[in-house]
Amino acid sequence: MFKRLMLSAAMITFAFASASAETIRWARAGDAITMDPHAQNEGPTHALNHQIYDSLLQRDMSGAIIPSLATDWSALPDNPKVWRFNLRKGVSFHNGESFDSEDVVFSLNRAMADGSEMKELLSSIKEVRAVDSHVIDIETNGANPLLINNLTNMFMMDKGWSEANDVMKPHDVAKGETNFATLNTNGTGAFMLVSRSVDEKTVLESNPNYWGKNVYPNQVTEIIYTPIQSSATRVAALLSGEIDIIQDVPVQDLERVSSTDGLKLATAAQNRVIFFGLNTVEGPTSELKVRQAMNIAINRSSIKKVVMRDQSDPTGVIMPPFVNGWTETLNQYPEYDLDKAKALMSDAGYSNGFDIVLNCPNDRYINDEAICQAAVGMMAQIGINVTLDAKPKAQHFPIAKGGEADFYMLGWGVPTFDSHYIFNYLVHTQTENRGSWNPTGYSNSDVDAMIVSLESETDLSERNNTIAKIWGNIQDAQMYLPIHNQVLNWGMSDGIEFQVQPEDQPHFQFLKFQ
Repeated sequence: MFKRLMLSAAMITFAFASASAETIRWARAGDAITMDPHAQNEGPTHALNHQIYDSLLQRDMSGAIIPSLATDWSALPDNPKVWRFNLRKGVSFHNGESFDSEDVVFSLNRAMADGSEMKELLSSIKEVRAVDSHVIDIETNGANPLLINNLTNMFMMDKGWSEANDVMKPHDVAKGETNFATLNTNGTGAFMLVSRSVDEKTVLESNPNYWGKNVYPNQVTEIIYTPIQSSATRVAALLSGEIDIIQDVPVQDLERVSSTDGLKLATAAQNRVIFFGLNTVEGPTSELKVRQAMNIAINRSSIKKVVMRDQSDPTGVIMPPFVNGWTETLNQYPEYDLDKAKALMSDAGYSNGFDIVLNCPNDRYINDEAICQAAVGMMAQIGINVTLDAKPKAQHFPIAKGGEADFYMLGWGVPTFDSHYIFNYLVHTQTENRGSWNPTGYSNSDVDAMIVSLESETDLSERNNTIAKIWGNIQDAQMYLPIHNQVLNWGMSDGIEFQVQPEDQPHFQFLKFQ
């Protein structure tokens, strides 16, 4: 459980008194939920684990896919259902054990196990097998040209270490489970875990045997990561020089940060959309006309101007522009129309409105609680009495994912840059391996079949036609109410050269000191 972190300037100063010129003092609003690399599919969790663990391939700071533990990969010319990966040689885990095919087979199977939040990304996989010590094959149920897009956050673990510490399967965060890997790590990445105090401070040091030491700048020798929930405290730490970089500068502080000597802002569009989810099975929101009314009662332009200080991109679809399937037509959001919304409420039998709880995080997205507060006022204008329940993300996500909320906020990034990722998690009927983040109750067997077909459709034109059909169904159902695409503003010292990554994942082996 996250506790509210309110650090005084004196405390922060003490924590970082010994920082050297090669130390990066990094802060953001929320901590990683776990260090188990397969237990959560969540941005801040991936961001911290990316420093420690490697995947077969990864996205660089521009978002392009580059080699990592795999040096190259391709589908077999005589069997397009099989992808072959040649593994990097001479790589060792932080405990000194060698990395090889056995670890890859183990890690991918672990990521597909019960309790893993990563398994939907691998739902097309039939088998992972070792060809030799440094070659593996991944066979899919059908030819899957986009398999590599699904592997960028799929971290590799040491099989022997996992066996020795009884972490053969990921722990189920939603059930409150923990294991040795919750707080302990053994990766092949650029940094090794020194100490971790959840919600307070995590210290990493450079890996002296890192395989990429001559591939990347690797100028950072130590990372001190401090989650600071209070935006005022977080910005104050940056302004005073006690923190070197924060990923989530509040929009109200952008000018203050940019005008401070020794600091700069780095800005870029994020591959993430913010939206509300609704229960489509029970209660007032099960009525389509109610969901339609709520959608047009949201004044997205006002949220952009007042809440986000123009640092957002209003949208009508739960898909950022980076993603295959995005169109200008889908992006058009509905006109704010209270009269029409009231008429829809009346037609649905709710002319006098109803009561509902809005579940919202208060430490995950940019101005998340403020957006929810604005929505409370907007819903009141059409008779919907909303009680806001804002919690830290570690408490909020189990409520939203578990179907305990009729009305909730969620943000969704798309690391595969393809619509199928959204469909598989947010749209497919909830099953053992799909739809884990679809607590809305929406279920359409025809849509489900189309989603699965995308995993093996090699005709790009036909695939894109199917994607468009699925989006048509989603837009008609309106189980999700899109708000905007996020804009990232990283605040950092002038002495840092660091590009904003569209996934909001800083890879500190790329950072340079000026």
